[in-house]
Amino acid sequence: MRLCSIASGSSGNCVYVGSDATHLLIDVGISGKRIEEGAATLGLKLSEIDGIFITHEHSDHINGLGVISRKYGIPIYATSGTIQAIKQTSTLGKIDDSLFHSITPDEKCIIKDMTLYPMRTSHDAAEPVAYKISHDKKKMGIVTDLGCYNDYTIACMNDLDVIYLEANHDINMLQVGSYPYYLKQRILGEKGHLSNEASGKLLSKLLNGHIKAVVLAHLSKENNLPELAYEAVKLEIMMSDAGYHEGDFPIYVAKRSEVSQMIEI
Repeated sequence: MRLCSIASGSSGNCVYVGSDATHLLIDVGISGKRIEEGAATLGLKLSEIDGIFITHEHSDHINGLGVISRKYGIPIYATSGTIQAIKQTSTLGKIDDSLFHSITPDEKCIIKDMTLYPMRTSHDAAEPVAYKISHDKKKMGIVTDLGCYNDYTIACMNDLDVIYLEANHDINMLQVGSYPYYLKQRILGEKGHLSNEASGKLLSKLLNGHIKAVVLAHLSKENNLPELAYEAVKLEIMMSDAGYHEGDFPIYVAKRSEVSQMIEI
């Protein structure tokens, strides 16, 4: 089972998850050309992609959906609320209705030899979800765009081997930055984005004895730095009661505009 971030951040998100038999994309918020180039870097053609799973309808998660779906006829999986919001996004152009497949939070979706479990998230979108993905007893979680988490979030994401988790902003950078007040409040709110510290606190609750890797994702271009995210998350883990220390598992930061390291378990 493999995971690779093709693009990550407030300007566009696309993640590849696959096995030898199955190839999936989680979100396609970058141009069709960049998605094709990213897949090629992984030795894949988009004609080999078995499905596109969308977390929610914001532009940094669906920008390339119209072009890619029309060109390759790839099935699109999303909640019914997200599908309706996508259909109302005129910038995508016409997408064939037959390509859409509705999924339901907390109900598994099987694509060949991979199983996806959508979980509800707290974000200002129509019906947003994150995904836990399993294959051959291995599990990965892709969790971004949530302003807060709760016991449900932790229960859904327990026992993971790889965690791809939002660390969107440094609170101080956001507060003193140039964003207008309403936008700062939105990002900091319960339907906004996880700060570095909140990401580290959530991660501390998700860690287990067989964790293979953590990937910090969806960093804000204006309100975060890779080094800040890494150090803040690491500090939260060290300060927690989880009992984990630096070196117990690798922590990566997903790259904004280029393909990141492939993680294979």
